[in-house]
Amino acid sequence: MDFKDKVIWITGASSGIGAALAREWAGRGAHLVLSGRDEARLGEVAAGCGETLILPFDVRDDAALADATAKAIGWKEGVDFAVANAGVSQRSRALKTEMQVYRDIIDIDLTAQIAFSQSLIGHMAERGSGGLAFISSIAGKVGVPMRTAYCAAKFGLAGYADALRGELSQNGVGVHVIYPGSIATDVSRNALTGSGEKRGRSDKVIDEGIKPDKAAKTMVDAIAAGTREIIVAEGMEEGMGEMRRTPDALFDQVAAMVASGYMERMEADG
Repeated sequence: MDFKDKVIWITGASSGIGAALAREWAGRGAHLVLSGRDEARLGEVAAGCGETLILPFDVRDDAALADATAKAIGWKEGVDFAVANAGVSQRSRALKTEMQVYRDIIDIDLTAQIAFSQSLIGHMAERGSGGLAFISSIAGKVGVPMRTAYCAAKFGLAGYADALRGELSQNGVGVHVIYPGSIATDVSRNALTGSGEKRGRSDKVIDEGIKPDKAAKTMVDAIAAGTREIIVAEGMEEGMGEMRRTPDALFDQVAAMVASGYMERMEADG
């Protein structure tokens, strides 16, 4: 996939992986739509990314999402690729985690990302082209202690994306799921504790993780190559992700089911 002059919409674009992806795609000639809650920080990212459209909003606000979607599509008559990247992590034992923390993390990391995708898939399917990338995690492949809510959301996001890929396989719309390991961002500092407060400190493994710009290049290269499941990790984390990698043959089998009329038969059966 050649990204020159393509319109790419990234959520969670004010820092970390989102900002690094913006810089990487800007270097490849893409036009960027950048979203997040912090308009000032989005502006800082946009300053180094050429032609951009800044659309700040909270991913949990359905009305704001609908307004942003209309503006993103209208900017240059379409969105070619979208990245569901907004999210928050967790650092707390299940036994010490309030139920509201589960609700908040699943709302942000799963439900809101589904809503973002749902706002665009009709547009892309109608055009017969486009692509979506979902930022899951190695914690969306392997259950990691202290992250029960986060794992639940990231596993769920991958399941939604895999099912969506099958449904859209005949519409010219690609779906990619990205599984980062430890990337040197503020993900640990911003993680929620068992009471729902920000943790406020990082982890050594995160601080020593893959630099965001390096990770972003790996991600975009893999998307350009058409890779459906993209593992971006090193060492033990990479090994865990590869052990749980879904075989391409399974993705192809699901697409073949759709091509043979599986969905139509299911609908006809009521």
